[in-house]
Amino acid sequence: MIRAIVFDLDGTLLNREESLLRFAEDQYDRLHTQFGGLSKQEFVTNLIEMDCRGYVWKDEVYRRMVSKFGFSISWEELLTDYKENFYRHCVPFSNMGEMFEGLKGFRLGMITNGLQDVQFSNIKALGLDRLLDVILISESEGVAKPDLEIFKRAAERLGVQTDECVFVGDHPDKDIRAAQNAGMQAVWKRDPNYEAPEVNYIVEDLVEVVSILNRINQYQSQD
Repeated sequence: MIRAIVFDLDGTLLNREESLLRFAEDQYDRLHTQFGGLSKQEFVTNLIEMDCRGYVWKDEVYRRMVSKFGFSISWEELLTDYKENFYRHCVPFSNMGEMFEGLKGFRLGMITNGLQDVQFSNIKALGLDRLLDVILISESEGVAKPDLEIFKRAAERLGVQTDECVFVGDHPDKDIRAAQNAGMQAVWKRDPNYEAPEVNYIVEDLVEVVSILNRINQYQSQD
């Protein structure tokens, strides 16, 4: 029986693309006098492209921005601004709250790669700190997805075996295949930027997770 659900954050619960767009627009509005005449559209487009959907660290993103456009503000100042203000623009995917309402009775956890302070601020901004029993952030853990160790730690802290867990994520390798290799079942939150992994369960909307879990447990109870 499935007793616990573990979630990825970015691209799964947090609509990171929309959140980054809102942040980039706000950062430009507040600091544009130090961007050497760069237009808002150019700033936002370059920041989003250089970010590579979160797979390039922000220190490198801002170094490239400053080097390319000759800003009068330093990359360190821009990075600090990101760390202090990104959470204000966090947007969840639709029906996240409805999904969690349907998951009462399950143990709930999260595994996310990233910096402790930044990720935990984002988690709090979405109200997830009040909903999750266990939160593992790679910087604090000293290990990151797709390393199987972080999945095993999550299960242990939730008080369950890995085969009693379902992992919900968007990245085919770091989330889905890694969770499966750790012994968990996996649900892929479809992302059009990736080819579908080999997985039994795919959702377009978070609320579908509830019916999938009920289906899994119903099937297993009949065995």
